[in-house]
Amino acid sequence: MNINSRFQQEPALSGSILLSHPSLKDPNFFKSIVFLSAHSTEQGTLGVILNRPLCKSLAQLDKQFSKLSIGDAPVYEGGPVDKDKIILAAWEWSDTAHSFKLYFGIDTDKAQVLKSQKPEIEIACFLGHSGWSPGQLENELDSDSWLVSSFNHDLFEEIKLEQDTWKSLVSNFGDELRLLADAPQNPSVN
Repeated sequence: MNINSRFQQEPALSGSILLSHPSLKDPNFFKSIVFLSAHSTEQGTLGVILNRPLCKSLAQLDKQFSKLSIGDAPVYEGGPVDKDKIILAAWEWSDTAHSFKLYFGIDTDKAQVLKSQKPEIEIACFLGHSGWSPGQLENELDSDSWLVSSFNHDLFEEIKLEQDTWKSLVSNFGDELRLLADAPQNPSVN
């Protein structure tokens, strides 16, 4: 079966997360959890890494944000592309843990309005993003570089607590992946 025809029949992955496979050694994505904000076989894929907090707020990153209500938004390393650019995102969670409304790539004015109208909305800042050209992610999925999972509120909260979320999520995919996730990075120190 042609890979492109197979993925054209599958739903888009927008709103899902990618977990890097334990064998993926690319330092840009090693043990990463990537939220996919956009995915299409024609346009490619855009996402941000969720589990690389920089332990700074937006105001600490740049003083110009210190007087804004979103100044306390946490900052994450979003990915290897355009690391000098800021991407603001907001998640509005619905009544169910698996449903949310995403505002991605919004400007500071929109983020301020959202935060003032709905104080419970989650605002995050990402430096850079992760991107794949058309067909690239599909090829990486076929070569088992990534595991696909759903995104939900509980997971979002767990990632914010800076726990080893990647390892626990990968372990959910079976005993073999749990063993690989538990393996030391350098086996010679075992």
